[in-house]
Amino acid sequence: MKKLICALLFSLLVSTTASSQVGSISELARLYDYDQKAPLDLKETVIRETAGVRVYDISYASPKVGRVTAFLVAPLGKGPFAGLVFGHWGSGNKTEFLPEAALYAEAGVVSVMIDYPWTRPAPWRRSLKDIDGPDYDHELYVQTVVDLRRSIDVLLARSDVDPNRIAYAGHSYGAQWGAILSAIDKRIKAAVLIGGIPDRAAIYLESDDPDFVEWRSRKSKEKIETYLSVNARTDPIHYVAHAAPTPLFFQFARFEQYFGEAAMQRYAKAATEPKTVKWYDTGHDLNDVQALIDRAQWLSEKIGIKSIAPIIEKKLKRK
Repeated sequence: MKKLICALLFSLLVSTTASSQVGSISELARLYDYDQKAPLDLKETVIRETAGVRVYDISYASPKVGRVTAFLVAPLGKGPFAGLVFGHWGSGNKTEFLPEAALYAEAGVVSVMIDYPWTRPAPWRRSLKDIDGPDYDHELYVQTVVDLRRSIDVLLARSDVDPNRIAYAGHSYGAQWGAILSAIDKRIKAAVLIGGIPDRAAIYLESDDPDFVEWRSRKSKEKIETYLSVNARTDPIHYVAHAAPTPLFFQFARFEQYFGEAAMQRYAKAATEPKTVKWYDTGHDLNDVQALIDRAQWLSEKIGIKSIAPIIEKKLKRK
């Protein structure tokens, strides 16, 4: 108990110090500036077409380094369709939301899901260095957000996408990027933050997951503090306080194994209205089907897409 209290107090100290050092939201937003008029150099290949849905393997030029690899999933037809950007969890890749994107395509949505720099194939892969490379990791985190902003450009370059109906949905790390986008890129009209954290201290300092407990025992407090300080500028809690008027939907796990309920409550409390918060009886993967149904319904209300319920029901009948 004493160790936990000390960790929480240290976390609060780091968080408070970081908050005073990260700068204003306008200063933070400049981290993610890029030239929206630069050529996309988009390359796409159709890899599947079924049930009125077309799946593309695409890549486009990163405004930072190399190329961004991604999937684009689109309905057949002229539209106008809503647009949706997905962000996968940290150890995942562009495949995480592919089945969900196919459902949304049948409901009238064009989706893009990218690989982050550290999950891309060679020669564009840039691996995270974690605690041994705080500045390098910060550079990759910023690139990820910029590459996601560029994926909005990919959507807007299509004649079948309605620019006024673009949303974002991201899981874990993906939720972190969604928090940033909600504040700095108002082309995003709604954001679903799935299994997200307020800041890295919630995991690096507070997590009671055995792997993180063991990890902390092997790392110096000074290195951890340096990493948190350098990367505080990309902590989500600094952005959700500036999301308005963009609505946010927080989806949290009651049995979250990597961070505690207090951190999640702190995160949701910091966010501006309008916001919705729901909890599910699952772990970090948020694999409760109700979570899928809830965010689909929420997105239906925010960006005007069809309900996916009849689509799921039809698929079940085919089985």
